[in-house]
Amino acid sequence: MTATGTASPPTLPTARRITGVGLATASGVAVAVQSRINGELGVRLADGIAAAVLSFGVGLLVLLVLVPATPAGRRGLVALRAGLAGGALRPWQCLGGACGALFVAAQGLTVGALGVAVFTVAAVAGQSGSSLLVDRAGLGPAGRQPVTPNRLVGAALTVLAVVLAVGGRLGDPGTLGLALLPLLAGVGVAWQQAMNGRVRATTGSALAATLVNFAVGTAVLLAAFVVEVAVRGLPGGGLPAEPWLYLGGPVGIVFIAVAAAVVRFTGVLLLGLATIAGQVVGAALLDVALPTTASHPGVHTLLGAALTLFAALLAALGPPARR
Repeated sequence: MTATGTASPPTLPTARRITGVGLATASGVAVAVQSRINGELGVRLADGIAAAVLSFGVGLLVLLVLVPATPAGRRGLVALRAGLAGGALRPWQCLGGACGALFVAAQGLTVGALGVAVFTVAAVAGQSGSSLLVDRAGLGPAGRQPVTPNRLVGAALTVLAVVLAVGGRLGDPGTLGLALLPLLAGVGVAWQQAMNGRVRATTGSALAATLVNFAVGTAVLLAAFVVEVAVRGLPGGGLPAEPWLYLGGPVGIVFIAVAAAVVRFTGVLLLGLATIAGQVVGAALLDVALPTTASHPGVHTLLGAALTLFAALLAALGPPARR
């Protein structure tokens, strides 16, 4: 109680925030893996939209089997219907998957030309700023989050780190122009995480929230693909034979489920910073271990990856977020 007799809002324990940061960082590594998979699939198909449809479609099929098969998933679906019918959950709060569709489409359209690291820096630039705004507006399940010095410095350091990681490639006008799509996709990621967190809070099930995300995203991508086929015709590339190229969707399930589960402990900004740290580290490791013609791993990339981890930890150790 304060001196005036009013109760202070409860704060989130630091241990939970640190645990959430760790899980989000690991899921960010999965996003980097997904970016490489979907980028390669887009190159093989010669169509980024078709690659995104396959990625989301495979993930949706896995969830359509997994969610009804688990007790928590079934309870989540019942709670989802009750929440929508009772007004606890608004229909527009279920549309986070539309931003996920844009992100996956951007992977398929640009990673083959940009490389995972440059794709990541563009997405980070959009995600960091929009995460601050989403938290300040209280759109996530953790409610309004103040723009504390630690969070502001953490966001700024994250952008600086990814700029350092990609080094001289940002001077290429072609790279900058192509990077606008992942930049826009990064802006949408913060809103997606907030909305999926809302669905998870209503349903009590991260799997149910992930299913909603994939169902909406697949519908959006199928509509875009139909329009593309009507304008340009069917993609010229055939379906590749390698099974690993179809794992982008299942990898995405891990990322979406973890984000939906931990955002109520971290807030959108801290979740985004930790995810970004994982993405940059994962991208750096991929570009070093499995370099492509578009990737240019080097000392700057590794230094940028280390700085993103420091930025996420700095934000996590700041004043606790209020519910």
